[in-house]
Amino acid sequence: MSNSVLFGVLGGMGPLATLDLLQKIIEITPAKRDQEHLPVVTWNVPQIPDRQKAYAGTGDSPLPELLHAIEQLNKLNVSYIAIPCNTVHYWYPQLAQASKASILHIVDIATEYIASLQPRPKKVGIIATKVTLDTGMYQQRLAKLGIEAIILSEHELNELFIPGCYAVKRGENVLGGELFQELATALIDRGAEKLILGCTEIPVALKTIDSPLLSLSIDPAYALAEHCVKLWQQAQGTEQLVID
Repeated sequence: MSNSVLFGVLGGMGPLATLDLLQKIIEITPAKRDQEHLPVVTWNVPQIPDRQKAYAGTGDSPLPELLHAIEQLNKLNVSYIAIPCNTVHYWYPQLAQASKASILHIVDIATEYIASLQPRPKKVGIIATKVTLDTGMYQQRLAKLGIEAIILSEHELNELFIPGCYAVKRGENVLGGELFQELATALIDRGAEKLILGCTEIPVALKTIDSPLLSLSIDPAYALAEHCVKLWQQAQGTEQLVID
């Protein structure tokens, strides 16, 4: 390649979320020909152990497989690594320490997007895994912006979120979308002005049912894709594009 910037995607968590990120990168990129698109290599290995089960103590840790993936991407001399999975950022410190390439932090990037909103919302609902919620990845960052976080109850996690998440993983996107829409409606009813879709399979499911609540949603995967495109533009010296 004539340009030294190469993006790596650590995917497989799940496969649809990985494909969704790649699709968003392609759609956002203002390319007129193949050669103007981002160069991306993808490690799409769904056999990485389940992150939710690992956190709950009922499954193997994904960390060894994640570190192996980081090692393989680094062997390809990638410049940046994007991970289209919010939950796996629980292990971000270990991954960042092991990687020569910069690992883009999806939660940081999504929060920066929220900070840029005008007007900035006062209350934001978070739909995410128990791991993401328990560790306060979003809540802590939102608090620094003066934004109140509205999160799922244990009942909502167990009866709606988890079934919705695993519905998408087995290809039942309509069922997943219906369950996620019920969660989104509940958070809006509790005062949320915007919704963080803090699991990368949620936007896929809501898009499947053409949910009207997507208009109120903040998609961290889209923010991550946008960030990758901006990094690519900087490397190419074509930063003039303003992405809506």
